[in-house]
Amino acid sequence: MIKSPLAWIYQNFKKNTAKMLVATGTLGWVLSSIAQVGAIYLNDKIPKEQKTFLVSQEALDAFINIASFFAITQMTKKVISKMASTGKLASEKVRTYLNKHKDLYGDKVGKLSLDLDKVLEKDIHFPTKSYYSTKNFATTVGTVGASIFASNVVTPVLRNTVAADIHNKYFNHKTYPPSGNMKI
Repeated sequence: MIKSPLAWIYQNFKKNTAKMLVATGTLGWVLSSIAQVGAIYLNDKIPKEQKTFLVSQEALDAFINIASFFAITQMTKKVISKMASTGKLASEKVRTYLNKHKDLYGDKVGKLSLDLDKVLEKDIHFPTKSYYSTKNFATTVGTVGASIFASNVVTPVLRNTVAADIHNKYFNHKTYPPSGNMKI
């Protein structure tokens, strides 16, 4: 029973750990959001009016958490992966190979027109193992950094900004005259 899912995971993520981090991180946000909303919804000690508000608030927070995490980590993974596939980020072996074949790749290195994933399909002498190792390492480190940034900086700022906007827009703000004891 476990062998089949593990085989699928290995097959889909063996060359791209960053892809697994994006998928499992997003899945983690989805599951924790479901648990949070469900805990509020099923709690009989919370009055109905509060429950309606809290479930709506937590659902909006969940959307912001999931969307911002996925967008930032996926974008980071794609950018770093593209930098590796253009030769901008490369191991010493890959750089040596590209320099040795300047007539084919020299002016393309670091430009979007170069795709080392296609080069390695055609050239059996390309340092494939070194290329994939560097690409996987760089995208993994970048994705971990992006996930930390997304989870601990971006999502709280977005959640607070959206919550403040909604509060200001939908809740009546009464201004109270200053009390006689206040001095300016």
